[in-house]
Amino acid sequence: MVETGVVHGRFQILHYDHVKYIMAAKARCEQLVVGITNPDPTLTRHDAADPARSMPDANPLTYLERYEMVREGILEQGASVRDFAVVPFPINFPELYKYYVPLDATFFLTIYDDWGERKLGMFQSRGLKTEVMWRKPLSEKGITSTEVRAAICAGEPWEHLVPHSIARILKERAITQRICEMA
Repeated sequence: MVETGVVHGRFQILHYDHVKYIMAAKARCEQLVVGITNPDPTLTRHDAADPARSMPDANPLTYLERYEMVREGILEQGASVRDFAVVPFPINFPELYKYYVPLDATFFLTIYDDWGERKLGMFQSRGLKTEVMWRKPLSEKGITSTEVRAAICAGEPWEHLVPHSIARILKERAITQRICEMA
């Protein structure tokens, strides 16, 4: 077990597979830092390894909304607020990492595609300690936020794909309506 770990994601609706990833990393460290990528349009950059991730319709939630969802999703799993921090993480700007996350931490990743490999390369090229928790083909990725957002807009069941606290936040704040309006 390492002292500090870092995980990251856009979390453009936190779902159960995100929670699985976050909690797998938490089990490997004392303190976990969860970085929210694409925190705002100025810290979002196109990357050919996954061009859709930088598009506005793929990023309908604000940083603050995602912060709250990540925090509530982790707490719902029984973690203590003392065991983790949630921060912005401009993934496409490696020169800025030092301002957001501890560089002596272990950066935990899961890899399903070229984008995952690209991130691993970015971290390793900066001399960061990395651990790939699992590497699977894209066909085994599981739930995606894109699918959750699509189900919401199609009027299909989606609540079973996200922690209860996330479904509550999305409904109470009318975020589901905004997602559909942006789609």
